Amino acid sequence: MSTSINDDFSRGPKCPGTNSEAAGNAVACAGCPNKEACQTASTIDPDVLAIRHRLANVKHKILVLSGKGGVGKSTFATQLAYGLSARGAEVGLLDIDICGPSAPIMFGQVGQDVHRSNSGWSPVYVKEGLAVMSIGFLMQNPDDAVIWRGPRKNGLIKQFLTDTEWGNLDFLIVDAPPGTSDEHLSIVQYMKLAGIDGALVITTPQEVALADVRKEINFCAKVGVRVLGVVENMSTMILPVESVQLKFISGPDGDVTEQVRKVLALHFPSPENEVAPSSLSAQVDIFSSNLGAASRMCKWAGVPLLGQVPLDPAIATATERGCSLFSDEVGGRNQNIRNLSLGISPASFEAMKTILDNVICAISEVQSDVFKTGQL
Repeated sequence: MSTSINDDFSRGPKCPGTNSEAAGNAVACAGCPNKEACQTASTIDPDVLAIRHRLANVKHKILVLSGKGGVGKSTFATQLAYGLSARGAEVGLLDIDICGPSAPIMFGQVGQDVHRSNSGWSPVYVKEGLAVMSIGFLMQNPDDAVIWRGPRKNGLIKQFLTDTEWGNLDFLIVDAPPGTSDEHLSIVQYMKLAGIDGALVITTPQEVALADVRKEINFCAKVGVRVLGVVENMSTMILPVESVQLKFISGPDGDVTEQVRKVLALHFPSPENEVAPSSLSAQVDIFSSNLGAASRMCKWAGVPLLGQVPLDPAIATATERGCSLFSDEVGGRNQNIRNLSLGISPASFEAMKTILDNVICAISEVQSDVFKTGQL
């Protein structure tokens, strides 16, 4: 008989969640190390009311989480923001990874400053309709280590939420650090009145990542945050045959890449008598021993698998250069990344596009008028 996370929680006293009036006082709270924090949080903090007021004009709030670091969570959060913006939505991204902020690099905004005024902080605008806030914009030297204990990190997260002037947004994406600790409890507690639509959980196929992602889904269930779905990143590696990263090696002959490409061109010709970039790619299942593991985990946990993103060097290149995989121009699909020396494979782009569609569908309250263009 199959077992789900929901079944596990039904056995014995159930955590009431940080948003409950019984938080810290229920039977299930006895012996919990967070009991005191939840008891304190059960009385309404004036700052929580201020956060609700500040975010009153934000239609949808989404957390991007993962129990394991290095799974591409920030990369996905960045491209999700770009993708929603490309569809005409007003988007903000809040980077609450205090010790390892990635947003300045991934949005190409290194060196930008946050402007302060009597009414609050103005986020950094990547372009019209896409704003970003991160501790990376507040540091004089981006190489300085942030050596803070939990209370100070939580204080900055609260200040981000109370002081940042987002204006009218369709989506606020919160990019959290890996784990289930201070930052995660804080963001859930601070936004409990503002409302969180749900969380997107990012994983990779190997068990060492899935083990921690199961804990993240467990965390969401305990604090009452809906899991919108899971995204499996680096599911397989796909490289276009013409990619500069793909080399063919043959023993004593060394690099035979050009010879192989000529042979392939004879069998897969394009109208120009060359290998068609959009028709031929190499696929490598790096985590072949664990294929389908994310799907099985989602079935067990009772949450949807929103899609699988291939391990594509073009995605990494775009992210490090602060570029979007999505074009704002009708008919200009993937134009930004094609301007780079490395193009994204059609399979990778379609995977990202499908996941973007699934995220929008997962937020049942999304209205069609949120999107102006409907184009990528």
